This record gives sequence, structure tokens and C-alpha cells, in this order.
Amino acid sequence: MKHTSTEKVSAPFIGIERHRIVTDGDGVTTLVAFAGCPLRCKFCLNPHSWNGSVEPLFLTPEELYERVKIDQLYFLATGGGVTFGGGEPLLYPEFIQQFRKICGTEWNISIETSLNVPQENLGDIISIVNHYIVDIKDLNPIIYYKYTGKYNNAVIKNLQILKEKVNAENIIIRVPHIQGYNQKDDIRQSIENLTGMGFIHINEFEYIPKQL
Repeated sequence: MKHTSTEKVSAPFIGIERHRIVTDGDGVTTLVAFAGCPLRCKFCLNPHSWNGSVEPLFLTPEELYERVKIDQLYFLATGGGVTFGGGEPLLYPEFIQQFRKICGTEWNISIETSLNVPQENLGDIISIVNHYIVDIKDLNPIIYYKYTGKYNNAVIKNLQILKEKVNAENIIIRVPHIQGYNQKDDIRQSIENLTGMGFIHINEFEYIPKQL
């Protein structure tokens, strides 16, 4: 059932990609990429989300719904829905809350996030999101800082919140091999720490660098 929100908010976006399969959650998904990110990763895949090289498109939740509802039949038939990425979607919890009110509960909503946001941002949306895809970079704080330019204290705290509040089946943690930053032993240690926290879906993969 479609609902209407009572308070207007808008957010900046750098792209909307339809008919994505497997990479961004279950079923057929539409990837909606927010502009803005707290990190400055050395090999960022989407530097235009934060460096001002692309002018973002500002949309309200209602306007976004009107753009993506064309694929509702695909979402319902395959268990898919909308995946919010970016950039960092957890910079915009109020937008995601209002979008959920509009689209209802039948669509899956997934979040692709670094988790490097205030705890209240995650807490605001934790009960309305179906799946979380978390790129932790590396749990070693020194490696993390060298690669992202930020500290990962918030990441650790938010991982603990996810562990306590969300079914582990609905969380995917991505641990990349980042050339020149983490080694095999670092990656192994990150995975051991994540497993010890109770996470069960951990994807280790080779990150192909794109130097900024």
C-alpha cells in the first residue's frame, strides 16, 4: 500500500540503475546512489559522489518512488527491490525512512554502506531495512586510516549494533584485498574478528585499484 509522508525532505543522487541482479541484493534490484561520503578512499570507485565533478540530482522520496515504481512487478516476482548505495546512504536516514513509508513493506530495501556514520543514523533505519551490505575496508585502524583518511571507531560500534539488532543472515560483510594497503595476514585477521563477532556471510575479494 502506498502512503504519503507529511514532511518534505530531499537528497542528492548521482545515479539510478535498473535491472541489477545478484550484485546488490536478492532478485531484481534498482541501485539508487546517493551523493556524499564521509570517506576519501584512495581507490574510490565513485569519486564523483563527493568531489563535485558531477552535479547531483536532488529528489524527494515521492519523486524517487515515481521513478523506480516502474519495476514493481520485477521486485515482487523476484524478492527484489531498491538498494541504496553511493556515496554513503546512511548520511540520509530520514530520506530512507520516508521512502519506506511511501513504497510500503513489500519491496526489499538494502543498504550498501561503510558504516562510518553516527550511531543514531543507523539506529533510525535499522528496523525498516531488509539487508545490509557492508564494506569494512579493513578492521585494522591504521590501515583503515591510511586508506580512507578517517578513523574506523564508528564502524566498529555500528558493526556491534548490527550484530545485536539484525539477523546475521541479512548481513553481508565485504573484505577487500586493497593493493598496497592490506596484506593476507591483515585480511585473515579482519575475517577472524568478524567471525568472532557473529557474522556469517563474509565476502573476501580482490579490489582492482583505480588511483585518484
